[in-house]
Amino acid sequence: MEYKHFNHEHNLAILELPAEAAATATNGIHCSGCRTPISCSAYACRECNFFLHLECGNANRAMEHPSHELHHLTLLPYPTYSAGAFVCNACGAPGSSFSYCCPLCEFDLHVRCALSPAIISHRAHRHELSLTYGRPYPQAKVSSSPNACGICHKLVDNNYWSYSCGLCKFQLHTSCATPEMVPVSYQADGGAGNAAAAAAAAAAQPGSSQNGSKPAEVEDQVLATQLELMRLQHELELSHQLAKMMASVNLSSLV
Repeated sequence: MEYKHFNHEHNLAILELPAEAAATATNGIHCSGCRTPISCSAYACRECNFFLHLECGNANRAMEHPSHELHHLTLLPYPTYSAGAFVCNACGAPGSSFSYCCPLCEFDLHVRCALSPAIISHRAHRHELSLTYGRPYPQAKVSSSPNACGICHKLVDNNYWSYSCGLCKFQLHTSCATPEMVPVSYQADGGAGNAAAAAAAAAAQPGSSQNGSKPAEVEDQVLATQLELMRLQHELELSHQLAKMMASVNLSSLV
């Protein structure tokens, strides 16, 4: 079965990694969408050495996310900023490839951050943990200093997302929670659900992500306007760089 992705000229085939390679993640194959190692099935173009996690390849072109209710987020294959990189508003880590972006607000999310489940269960805590987009207990009469992560014991920066239990004032970095979390519900589920069933249904449906997330896909004029704005921004950056180059050449010819 072949798959066509908007960011690659060739059709992509499903790559099934050997069990030993998948278990060790030492195969040297990295996702072209998120730049992280691939340790499971993936979309692949061997000719171009182009690979995508299934969740990156199936990510919707646009979505509405509760962390940024003002505008839709558009999936970009690369950052449009002059620096060629972005800082994720969810985890604070930089990125240089796929992102969900609001160009009007300069708001950016890694694909995996955008698809994070809203509620999880984790062996580190007895209660379910909710995804929070900032300080999780603004009304609590506790010290204003940040909490320590329940796994790595480093401080949690409340400027970024975390998983928390409001009953116990317990927090986890999203990066610490991810490896062993069990999803309970996703952003669009509206309630608890069977994680295994959600994952199986997602794998069977084109256009859904591998981890069962079902963000609201947007197909309207707002998306077209955002894409046109980003295209114009990119052309403006190129024109600016070209003008600087030509000015430099003209000055050097006068010397």
